[in-house]
Amino acid sequence: MTVLRIVPNLAHPDPAAGRAFWQELLGLEPIMDLGWIVTWAPPAHLDEPEQRPQLSIAAEGGGGAPIPDLSIEVDDLDVVHARALAMGLTIERPLTDEPWGVRRFFLREPGGRLVNILSHQGAFLPQP
Repeated sequence: MTVLRIVPNLAHPDPAAGRAFWQELLGLEPIMDLGWIVTWAPPAHLDEPEQRPQLSIAAEGGGGAPIPDLSIEVDDLDVVHARALAMGLTIERPLTDEPWGVRRFFLREPGGRLVNILSHQGAFLPQP
């Protein structure tokens, strides 16, 4: 038995209402839209390696931050941060270089859940 995908399902009364957040801010594409559910994914690139499913279980958010509901890694954090500001989104936790090699900021998605937008800056440094 092999897990092929892990897909967080975020409840929202109008799934299409978040289109600007998911598509304009993060560049995701709707790969399934049944009206009552919209599934978003990055554009497919044949030359990129397949990602393994991941699931994080946390007791705290690191660095004194609350636990985010969702973490999204991007390749250019500065671009996404600038887009978020240009869209007038409220940044809940400022752009921060964390001691474990992650650069990140937090904001809320249209349903109100806390989202951690991040990029890796170097090797992972385990915390004691």
